[in-house]
Amino acid sequence: MEVISGKIDKKKKVVIYGPEGIGKSSLAAQFPKPIFIDTEGSTTELTVDRLPKPSSWTMLNQQVDWVKQQVGRFETLIIDTVDWAEMLCIESVCSTHNKKGIEDFGYGNGYVYVKEEFGRFLNKLSDVIEAGINIVLTAHSQIVKFEQPDEMGAYDRYQLKLGKKTSSQTAPLVKEWADMVLFINYKTYSVATDDKGKKHKGQGGVRTIYTTHHPAWDAKNRHGLPDELPLDYAHIAHIFNGAQTTTTQSTPPPVHEHASQPAPVQQEQTPASASAPASVPPDNNAGNTNATDINLDPAIPSALRDLMAQNSVSEEEIQVVVSQKGYYPMGTPIANYDPGFVNGVLVGAWEQVFNMVKNFRNSLPFS
Repeated sequence: MEVISGKIDKKKKVVIYGPEGIGKSSLAAQFPKPIFIDTEGSTTELTVDRLPKPSSWTMLNQQVDWVKQQVGRFETLIIDTVDWAEMLCIESVCSTHNKKGIEDFGYGNGYVYVKEEFGRFLNKLSDVIEAGINIVLTAHSQIVKFEQPDEMGAYDRYQLKLGKKTSSQTAPLVKEWADMVLFINYKTYSVATDDKGKKHKGQGGVRTIYTTHHPAWDAKNRHGLPDELPLDYAHIAHIFNGAQTTTTQSTPPPVHEHASQPAPVQQEQTPASASAPASVPPDNNAGNTNATDINLDPAIPSALRDLMAQNSVSEEEIQVVVSQKGYYPMGTPIANYDPGFVNGVLVGAWEQVFNMVKNFRNSLPFS
């Protein structure tokens, strides 16, 4: 048996959560060579590289697969935010099982399906870590009533906002998966009272990073950070400098031409024109068509249209594979397809659909 001693330098799995507008995205943008998957469109005022906003769970997974292949070009993948990504996951699970909502499954089975699907997504993100890219998940916070099993009474605490009911299933997965959970909030130094001694209002408001567990919030780190830090990337930058990829494969890891440098510290978001989004190239077997050359009907549901554009698939090719399976006659506009069929079959099983498109392309005679 091989004995491995000492620390193992690997890329990091980080969760950053807090109230809306506090600066989660700005902090994440300072990680080494970041690329954003902006699930909620909140990075428009940041000068960063980003992929198109995913309109389906399948599209999000494809984007993660593509980033995994970009070691060296990017060093940090940021999913902003993971609670919006969870909504895509729930939509996918409902469409796959032909349900209108997660409650339609009955007996809580829908939440189990979401937990399993989200667990597979976290495993995919772990593969990105092994490839040599940091992962940062940002999330909103929510205040929930919490009661210790061995104590009387209950109290409020901050938790990841991963749905009121699904939080009991997916939030623990995310926290266990992460190496570091950072809670950002405005620090209240005191509470002013009125003449009668009743609580009136909080005073303070300095943005603070909390790095360790507290009865009022979830947080953790494995790097000996102080319990509280100012909202400044410089205080955690040392953790992400010099981390190398560890691998058990016989092939050496990719060589970086230049060492990464921490991005300049930004205290406030500065409005700026967003950089051009990094485009996701089509599959290597996607044929000679180009996404920019395909004019897709705007009436096609956006979740399917985005996947078609991302993989350079024309409307005619979708019509061919659909007619081959006997779902709709050839020539039926995609806009006329039943929404349940589009979301549950074409989007939900896109990998199989796209493989059928590639088989159709390979069957065409050479011109």
